Amino acid sequence: ECPQDQGGYFVINGSEKVILAQERRANNLVFCFKKTLGKFAYMAECGSQVEKGNKPPSTLFMKLWNRENNAKFGSSVCVTLPYVRKEIPIVIVFRAMGIESDREILEHIVYNLKDIQMMEALRPSLDEAAQGKDLSTREAALDYIGRRALGQATSRENRIRHAQDVLIRELLPHIGITEEALTKKQYFLGYICHRLLACSLGRRFPDERDHYANKRVDLAGPLLAGLFKGCFKRLVKEFKKTVQEAVDKGREVNFAQAMKQEYVTKGIKYSMATGNWGVGKAAVAGQAQKTGVSQVLSRLTFAAALSHLRRANTPIGKEGKIAQPRQLHNSHFGVVCPAETPEGQACGLVKNLSLMTYVSVGGASQVIIELLEAGGGGGGGGGGGGGGG
Repeated sequence: ECPQDQGGYFVINGSEKVILAQERRANNLVFCFKKTLGKFAYMAECGSQVEKGNKPPSTLFMKLWNRENNAKFGSSVCVTLPYVRKEIPIVIVFRAMGIESDREILEHIVYNLKDIQMMEALRPSLDEAAQGKDLSTREAALDYIGRRALGQATSRENRIRHAQDVLIRELLPHIGITEEALTKKQYFLGYICHRLLACSLGRRFPDERDHYANKRVDLAGPLLAGLFKGCFKRLVKEFKKTVQEAVDKGREVNFAQAMKQEYVTKGIKYSMATGNWGVGKAAVAGQAQKTGVSQVLSRLTFAAALSHLRRANTPIGKEGKIAQPRQLHNSHFGVVCPAETPEGQACGLVKNLSLMTYVSVGGASQVIIELLEAGGGGGGGGGGGGGGG
């Protein structure tokens, strides 16, 4: 309509809708934090998410005990595995992944075996795994994990199989969910432990949750992609059901009718009209994961419209009176406006990107990995130049 109108919004049922940028923590990175209270002195975490599919990230926690709370062994390291109720000592996890010798475990964690300080920091963990029952073999370690995942009821074979499944499928899935990926996982687990110990020895500062480098911003692209994935998954499921029913009853299958495309159309339309981002009955019943993702574009003034298009939302409960995520952080410099934020309960959680902020687009990591494995493959002798997104 207007030659000055900048676009960047959608028209849904005749009203102009904006999809707010959604801020979240970065996945597949290792963060170390110092704990002030509780039984653990330090904690490292890694929210691991697979690129394909829309499984929620599975978070791995690695914790360093407080000396006082673990009187027997002092400050040993343990891991919280997905679907396993209790914390598992780090050495036992390594043995379950197939590294049985203590020396090899140390080589994965402490990269320089002459580093006495870090070797000593690991001593309690090795002592912990050496005591009591014999846990020096892979089988025994898997059984130990299986016991804590399934309970005592099942047979040993079942427990071992289950523990292996957890290690292969659920532990750090972004590295790979095949048996071949276990070697990479061993090194990554060692790296997490190295970071944890380096942090506890004061060689590294603890990570900051609120640093903007540790955050990612999802714009309309990833949000709509995720929504479409969900809607399409539902379409396929219903299609399968319809076809199966027709086959069971011996009727002729009408594929055109079975493919109900309104699942995609209506699903996306509904989410964009209401702002309840989610798929199926959950979203309709108001049980959606995210609310207020799409809003009616504010047309009070031209500046109001511009500002609304560049708004970024942090999905934390607005009621929580935590000051940290609301404060202006040094790393916001030049990226987030230091002044424009609402007053009241959403203060500092709803931010505005500066006019010149670009959000780079994430891509498949496989491409980069292949380039790196080819030695940064460039033409002739020269190295290949890479373009930044």
